[in-house]
Amino acid sequence: MMATTPHTTELIGSDRFELHPDDEAAILREKEHYEQPQAACIEALKIVQRRHGWVPDGAIMAIGRLLGLGFAAVDGVATFYSLIFRQPVGRHVILVCDSSSCFLTGYETLKQALVEKLGVDYGATTADGRFTLLPVCCLGACDGAPALMIDGETFGPVTPEDLSDLLEGYE
Repeated sequence: MMATTPHTTELIGSDRFELHPDDEAAILREKEHYEQPQAACIEALKIVQRRHGWVPDGAIMAIGRLLGLGFAAVDGVATFYSLIFRQPVGRHVILVCDSSSCFLTGYETLKQALVEKLGVDYGATTADGRFTLLPVCCLGACDGAPALMIDGETFGPVTPEDLSDLLEGYE
């Protein structure tokens, strides 16, 4: 599992957001690798998300200032990539693959079992803030379909019967 800082769920106003000094330094180091500063944008977003669990508007503005890009340019990158979260998420993010392979091998049954077990549908976070459930178009795990990913770790094939044991390890 990827080590992250506990997630921030508070909405951070654009006027109050400041990049952590370590994050700013990491983004500037990343920027040095490219001729065009926008090439460092996705990594900058990932750096911020590792610390906060998501990327608030204020972070978009701060990244833009650091890379010399406008809000729309950075936000366009952030909203294009499904693994950059623009809203607060739970402590653990479950991505359920809905690709053709997963669909043909039990995606719908797995999705329904997750919805029932967690008590939330796609795009929602459990009341205790433990899990956010999201679809993803492909995890590249067709040999293990149906597959899901929790906090960057891929599991598959997963059956509804596997869910209790699987989710138990995530507090």
